[in-house]
Amino acid sequence: MKWNKFTLKTRSDAEDLVIAALAEAGIQGVEIEDKVPLTARDKEQMFVDILPDVTDDGIAYLNFYLEEDEDKEAVLARVREELNSLAEFTDIGEASITESQTEDKDWINNWKQYFKQFYVDDLLIIPSWEEVKPEDQGRPVIHIDPGTAFGTGMHETTQLCIRQLKKYVKDGCRMLDVGCGSGILSIAALLFGASYTVMTDLDPCAISSSEENMAENGISRERFQVMEGNLIDDPAVQDAVGYGIYDIAAANILAEVLVPLMPAVSRCLKEGGVGVFSGILQEKAPLVTEAAKRAGLDILDIAQQGEWVSVTARK
Repeated sequence: MKWNKFTLKTRSDAEDLVIAALAEAGIQGVEIEDKVPLTARDKEQMFVDILPDVTDDGIAYLNFYLEEDEDKEAVLARVREELNSLAEFTDIGEASITESQTEDKDWINNWKQYFKQFYVDDLLIIPSWEEVKPEDQGRPVIHIDPGTAFGTGMHETTQLCIRQLKKYVKDGCRMLDVGCGSGILSIAALLFGASYTVMTDLDPCAISSSEENMAENGISRERFQVMEGNLIDDPAVQDAVGYGIYDIAAANILAEVLVPLMPAVSRCLKEGGVGVFSGILQEKAPLVTEAAKRAGLDILDIAQQGEWVSVTARK
């Protein structure tokens, strides 16, 4: 089977935002071609001794693939809609898309060779297809298969959230997870002592991925609920989620989404409830903190890892 390959030209400093927009449009995976110099951490994770010196020219090419029988016009229309919305907030360059064909590859599963177990402090995060090593027996463990949904825990934004959840989750608390992706934050919260979590996401792939990962970690259906929909502006979703009933909420999205999301999350929290917000580039942190304050939240903590920031606030 051949695949239709699409190459999107954008700015290298907008890669993460554009990839997130593609995910919202239902794109399952993206290849990045750019000249951004590797960080020290990147080099540590690569099995190459000599790497070329490159200078960032400000341009990035993002490749994504569709099967021949997919309705590419419908997919591209969704992509354009997401890109147009993103362009209202930030410069994504020309955002042109070119099409070509490529030979059959297992695009869905080939990435698994690069996802290995790792640690967030004492927490072991391990792919569902690997076994826990004898030396890791007794550690807190999350088994994760991200599938087509964002959220392996490897990204700085997810790790920031996990550390804040470990700090603020109390035994028996009730959690709201907005933009749940793979469900990893809810799994972590339940592992840290939460009794129940409600998860929402716009992507149907995230709904199934979260349910599968909950089962993989032995979490019963009585301890979670997952629903598809937009908490920002869908009254039906807002009513289903509920108001003033959560001890803690987490949203690992993007600053541009967190700003309009903040009032909805605040309404869901109890008085004294804590919100953990991540997916924030350092320069966008003031936008999120001001939005939190306008929504009636007091800033408790601002943490940073790499170029990413998390904001924790109390109602």
